[in-house]
Amino acid sequence: MFEVKTLDKPDERRDFPRGHLEAVHMSGLDFAIATFEPGWRWSESVGPIAGTKSCEVHHNGYVVEGRMRVRMDDGGEGELGPGDVFVVPPGHDAWVVGDEQCVVYDFAGQMAKDYAKAD
Repeated sequence: MFEVKTLDKPDERRDFPRGHLEAVHMSGLDFAIATFEPGWRWSESVGPIAGTKSCEVHHNGYVVEGRMRVRMDDGGEGELGPGDVFVVPPGHDAWVVGDEQCVVYDFAGQMAKDYAKAD
């Protein structure tokens, strides 16, 4: 089946403290654009919504603008910036670095389906 959707008219938008997500849902793909404002931190902005200690969503993504730091539950840590393609497994915290918003495209599908939704 051939499908086309435009991000100008997302299927849904989810707002959370210091950010939001816009998603399109298609056969075999859920695609999200997440915008995180300066001061956003998963454990403070989304954690209370998710009800978990750390983010339990698997992310396959691409950073369009801004910078984000990710710390895994096992202590591993790294920083993402514009042009970076990344895979982040469940079990992490993340936060915006600096004074610029961070915009991320997420291709995993789980973000578009489950991220920032109350259980």
